[in-house]
Amino acid sequence: MALSKVGVVATAQTELRPAWSNAQHIDLISSVVTSVFKGTGLTLDDVDFIIDSGSDVLDGRSISNCGFLGALGAHHKEEARVEEDGLWGALYGVNKIRAGSSALGLIVAYSKPSESNVDLYWNAQVEPFYQRPVGFGQRAANGIQAQRYLASSGISREDLAQIVADRWSAASASGNVPIEDLPDAQAVLASDEGAAPLTKLMFARPVDGAVAVLIAREDIARRASRSPVFITGMGTSMDTHSFAERAAGKLASAASAAEMAYRNAGWTSVEADVAEVSGSSVVGELLAIEALGLAEAGQGSAALKAGKTAINRSGGALPADPIMATGLVRLAEATRQLSLPELYDGGSPSRAVVHGAGGVGMQNNCVFTLEV
Repeated sequence: MALSKVGVVATAQTELRPAWSNAQHIDLISSVVTSVFKGTGLTLDDVDFIIDSGSDVLDGRSISNCGFLGALGAHHKEEARVEEDGLWGALYGVNKIRAGSSALGLIVAYSKPSESNVDLYWNAQVEPFYQRPVGFGQRAANGIQAQRYLASSGISREDLAQIVADRWSAASASGNVPIEDLPDAQAVLASDEGAAPLTKLMFARPVDGAVAVLIAREDIARRASRSPVFITGMGTSMDTHSFAERAAGKLASAASAAEMAYRNAGWTSVEADVAEVSGSSVVGELLAIEALGLAEAGQGSAALKAGKTAINRSGGALPADPIMATGLVRLAEATRQLSLPELYDGGSPSRAVVHGAGGVGMQNNCVFTLEV
């Protein structure tokens, strides 16, 4: 049975910059919370609950969201914190509305990794006695994934570099990611080493930013939006914490999450016109594309060239990864492509798949299906 419809009424996001040096967390959050209501006929007073996604570790203090309640508009309202990518916050919110306890929810995700040591953030998530002391973390995990993928798929580092260059170009064209100097494939290959065989530019680039998504019961969504986009399926799955015990060459938890989402949406196959996919590295993105069923194993790059689904027209996570907000940004971008296809010159898409990831080596995965 397909999920009951919950609509995305509106989205808002800041520019995604390497550093918002002239803005604090509360400035970024209040900006999107104020903007998301424009044109909907709704106000903060109409909202039943607010769910925020961020990281106490990246923010540098415990229960950091308590300092942002005013910016979130959460005073005297039901508020909850999801210490995971904002797409999980959206999943929580959708289920609250489907359960009948609420009608209108505001989901906000933010991050300012420019104020943190991101490598230490990831290192803090691994096993503390053997892995953490030797520096194992996101970079090492992605390097190992890439070594295995290149050995099994036959894809070259030059192919990876061209994908990265294309992603940066798309992000620059989207208008949400200011980029002064676009790297071409040669610049990607020539950048500093990240974790062999990946260069620094082959990893997702941490950026500062915030995003807000307003979700509502179907009747409200149809009244408040001229072109509502409906969330028809959701799935989530977590792989084992031990990186060494995970299946090599694939993202098993992403495949499980996708299967769950497609089943809930009543899809018998990947029937998406648009896909917005997260990835902690260029190989992580290819693995996610394959896990979502958009390509066979080892053929993710081919799907980018000849697949029927337009993948990451926004640029995806490689040029702009706000870490705790990346998946919710993917939801916002896919929503815009379905409701305003003229912005991307993409015909008339009617279905989309959205993917978010978390954890070292993309341990946790969340998948949404959208339809108009």
